[in-house]
Amino acid sequence: MTFRVGVIGGGQLARMMVPPAIELGIDIRVLAETEGMAASIAATAVGDYTNLDTVREFAKDVDVVTFDHEHVPQSVLRALVADGVTVHPGPDALQFAQDKLRMRERLGELGIPMPDWARVSTAAELDDFIADHGGQAVVKTARGGYDGKGVRVVTSAAQVEEWFLALDEDGGPSEAGGALLAEELVDFRRELAQLVARRPSGDVTLWPVVESVQQNGVCAEVISPAPGSAGRVAEMAARIGTTIAEELGVTGVLAVELFETTDERILVNELAMRPHNTGHWSIDGSTTSQFEQHLRAVLDLPFGATGQRDAWSVMINILGGPADGELDGPTARAMADQPAAKVHLYGKQPRPGRKIGHVTVSGEDLDEVVFQARAAAAFFQN
Repeated sequence: MTFRVGVIGGGQLARMMVPPAIELGIDIRVLAETEGMAASIAATAVGDYTNLDTVREFAKDVDVVTFDHEHVPQSVLRALVADGVTVHPGPDALQFAQDKLRMRERLGELGIPMPDWARVSTAAELDDFIADHGGQAVVKTARGGYDGKGVRVVTSAAQVEEWFLALDEDGGPSEAGGALLAEELVDFRRELAQLVARRPSGDVTLWPVVESVQQNGVCAEVISPAPGSAGRVAEMAARIGTTIAEELGVTGVLAVELFETTDERILVNELAMRPHNTGHWSIDGSTTSQFEQHLRAVLDLPFGATGQRDAWSVMINILGGPADGELDGPTARAMADQPAAKVHLYGKQPRPGRKIGHVTVSGEDLDEVVFQARAAAAFFQN
């Protein structure tokens, strides 16, 4: 019997599920939003993932439905479940990755450490929050933000006036109610991420906690394991990640983005219930990549080991790409200059700020690994 996995979303995450699916003999199918997307190599359908009939038609011939992104409406997800379709992660879990207000409320109930936050429905409420938190705050739309979109650091509610107007017009971006999320501006030392995988039967496995470096709200570099994370930091990140996966009933890969603060706290920033940019290093650096593990998890197959092959792995995102859009030359030059580097391109047309690929280098000396990874990625920049 061949397992059949249907992935909704045709981006690079779906694309990177294809090689492990081939290795495991899994029939992987993709519902892409448009023609020519990153995962077009496995796209068996093109259509609107918000349309129930389209998604039903796609799901009828697969054993399990999973996702390249978290944007499929709850109404569609719950209709699939009512039809008897196996969906991982299911809508009860996925709602907390789709709606940041719900996520904050639920994590608060679980006693998970987080930044101070508030639901704000009016400019006056936001200005009060700002005044109570040193004159500035982070404001987020409850739904739809990613890679820095839907996130602003503000000193006045006037700086998100259009977001409040949108709340008035359509009831707001949050299915939990028309409101924005206000958070304290955390004084953090660095950003971390803990990746977890959980099977429907309850088994949980984790990769090492990693350090991520952001540029303009977009992940630029990842170091695994996070330097200096052995002991207390690793234990806290693992405990937080495992608790969230188990208590929210996550199935598949869960990424928990974390702040390590200057006063040595570990706070949850964001959640993603799918393979995540901070886990791309695992393709080359771990015994089992996050993409293979995600497929194993949603099919409730035994997990693979998650240890690192080398002492260090460093991943650098290729952002934007060369101005002329030509990738063959930079790829060849990067390969020649840094033969230890593994180059992964997503089949996407270069444009400013766009993630078009990544480079990973693994080895025993962190400084050397960082240098090699950055040097290889530099061939793709203007």
